[in-house]
Amino acid sequence: MVITFHADRQDTGTPGWRHLLALIDEAAADGRTTFKPFVEMSAPERRQIVTLPPTIAKLTAVEHLVLYGTNLVRIPPEIGAMTSLETFEPYTSHRLHWYPYELTRCTRLADSTVSTRVLYGNFKIRPPFPALRPVTDAGETDLSALDPGVWGADAVRTCSLCRSPVDRELHQAWISYRVGTDVLPLLVNACSSACVAALPDPHPGYVASPHTGGPDITQPPPRR
Repeated sequence: MVITFHADRQDTGTPGWRHLLALIDEAAADGRTTFKPFVEMSAPERRQIVTLPPTIAKLTAVEHLVLYGTNLVRIPPEIGAMTSLETFEPYTSHRLHWYPYELTRCTRLADSTVSTRVLYGNFKIRPPFPALRPVTDAGETDLSALDPGVWGADAVRTCSLCRSPVDRELHQAWISYRVGTDVLPLLVNACSSACVAALPDPHPGYVASPHTGGPDITQPPPRR
């Protein structure tokens, strides 16, 4: 079975997107520690949101992020700037099959509630991972205008590990790693093979090294 990324692109002209931007600005201004943006949005507005804005990087005081039952298909790497985050709850957001490696920058994150059965490589049913291109020449591919159905993002700007600009080569990899209380499939966008080599060991019981996905990757048997 061949698995691909969700190809949905965010329409930034919708009322839902504008409302979400305003909610983020409010939360950043008042320094709140709990952020539940979708609770404050109408059902039509919630359906219009397939990713969070990069401006979540401003939410440095937020300790508890609630994303229950959303239509999200990806989380942007800017979540790594939410360094106060302790509790992450994207439960029943069933279109979130993976997370950005930058989530590991949230070093205080200790508790998570994730719908694990929908995750790539989850231990219950071991669904395959989308295939990645291991090395991409930035001179031949515009990394600021990508197809999210192929790359998992519409742009890649900085390295998931060293934070340097990705302006020569893009190295993508998957790693299954514990974040909070869950083992998550994390997408790495690296600037070099050296950064990929610097990744930590994956969680025991999952693919034993960073990999590029696809149907030929052998996973451990499911655990019921």
